Amino acid sequence: MNLRQLDHLVALADTGSFTRAAARLHLTQSALSRSVQAQEDELGAPLVDRIGKRSELTPLGQAVLARARRIGLEAAEIRRSAELLRQGEAGTMRVGLGSGPGGLLMTALLTHVAGLHPKVRVQIARGSTELQLQQLRARELDALVLDARRVSPAPDLVIEPAVELRAGFVCRAGHPLAASAAVTFEMLMRYPVATTPLSDEVARVLVARYGPGAEPARMASLVCEDVGSLLDAVAQTDAVFLGAVAAARAAIDADRLVELRMTPPLDSCARYAYVRLAGRTEAPVMQVLRRFAAERLRD
Repeated sequence: MNLRQLDHLVALADTGSFTRAAARLHLTQSALSRSVQAQEDELGAPLVDRIGKRSELTPLGQAVLARARRIGLEAAEIRRSAELLRQGEAGTMRVGLGSGPGGLLMTALLTHVAGLHPKVRVQIARGSTELQLQQLRARELDALVLDARRVSPAPDLVIEPAVELRAGFVCRAGHPLAASAAVTFEMLMRYPVATTPLSDEVARVLVARYGPGAEPARMASLVCEDVGSLLDAVAQTDAVFLGAVAAARAAIDADRLVELRMTPPLDSCARYAYVRLAGRTEAPVMQVLRRFAAERLRD
């Protein structure tokens, strides 16, 4: 017994006639009769009493019909779910966000999905790059968006460059350095520097630009994976944020934070990447993340 045969029985019950049911199903009457007979043979009892031109379900037929209707509804819902998944309108996104992308994407992504994709379930993981890569490889996460410099190429990873965002130093409005037209590194070091864990490549850029004192282990006094927390601390103290200026853009536009005019300029950028497992089919729903990240990760 299969779904198609159950549909045949439902049509027969709805129309009360083999002739009308066959027409509704676009079958010959003999094909419909064979389908019903096959079900009766499988169950070992009649499902239909043929009374002249009318057909009535037997007690067993009525019992099978009730279940057939429920199964039909469930099958329709399965087909609908499959279509939604194909369209990327349903399913689950399990995403790991690095410190920079987390500050830029997390709240906005949750708001975006809740408002425009209510059938999509989102799980966001935060933590160190090492932990997130471990979760990705354990198939606990579907994709990562993180600092490209902190991911080493590996045969089991697909690392897709996503975007480069300009990096800089940011302080609160009213900070002693905010009005300066030329902030030197020596002036900057009078205040705490707040940043995310930095890659070796970024460390080399900083040292080349500002000297040995810019080595992150010496320069940074507030280090945290959560950019939002760093920016909150900067807004309330004389600490200075080092990172992607885009992460502070809303507060800068609202005149709560200010980008410092460094001399020489930092002239560096944050590089983010979209990382997934090689050879693993990506769920269509992940296009929601890809499109949103492409739109949001910009200066």
